[in-house]
Amino acid sequence: MTADPTLAAFSSNGSGNNARIGVLLSHGFTGSPASVAGWARYLADYGFAVRLPLLAGHGTTWQELARTPWERWYEGIDTAYQDLAQNTDAVVVAGLSMGGALALRLAALEPVAGVVVVNPGLTMGDPRARYAGVLKYLLRSVPSIGNDIRKEGMDERAYPRTPVAAVHQLAQLFRDTTDRLPQVTAPTLVFRSNVDRIVPESSLEVLQRRIGSAHLEVIRLENSYHVATMDHDQELIFERSAAFIEHVTAGTTA
Repeated sequence: MTADPTLAAFSSNGSGNNARIGVLLSHGFTGSPASVAGWARYLADYGFAVRLPLLAGHGTTWQELARTPWERWYEGIDTAYQDLAQNTDAVVVAGLSMGGALALRLAALEPVAGVVVVNPGLTMGDPRARYAGVLKYLLRSVPSIGNDIRKEGMDERAYPRTPVAAVHQLAQLFRDTTDRLPQVTAPTLVFRSNVDRIVPESSLEVLQRRIGSAHLEVIRLENSYHVATMDHDQELIFERSAAFIEHVTAGTTA
């Protein structure tokens, strides 16, 4: 764990009537909890029990991420879910970008009450990514994919370089999650930016085509880029996700 508090995990046990509702949030690839910390704090202030883990290989150096298999990213999400599930009556899982893929994978394997994802990644925008398994032996890193944010002055604290070996791991996570989408039956809310220079529109198309849920809602974001949780539409995301969480967990608390 890094000493920088902006990169640290976030945890709140909730309060009031919503304390028995758990919300698990995941940050994205090469990023940190800083990218969704405002979202986590909003939901915690709403009274939900919130967990926002720092994923393995993140919050340290891009070289460490290059050595980290995607299964370890998922372990962090699964561990946080098990903690919440033992201490709450219902859990909603949420995530940004790659965190959206992790959230969807968890929803395919665990009985979550709902799913909320912001610009979830399931496909690669750069055609070179399909060759990352070979390129990683020739090229260690490429420029950062961080801070695709329309709002000025924002910093998600992403790595300054993107390790190619980790891109290969990301592609494997995307394939695994896509294969499991028919098993996702919980109500799902998707926020999708009209302009996203990191995750292509094909990710949403794959999600819409393959998800098993009968309740899928897509909300378009008009004034945000990829890291929408830190952008002009963040309040819309915070408010609509809180209402969604209350709706899908109604009647589940003891």
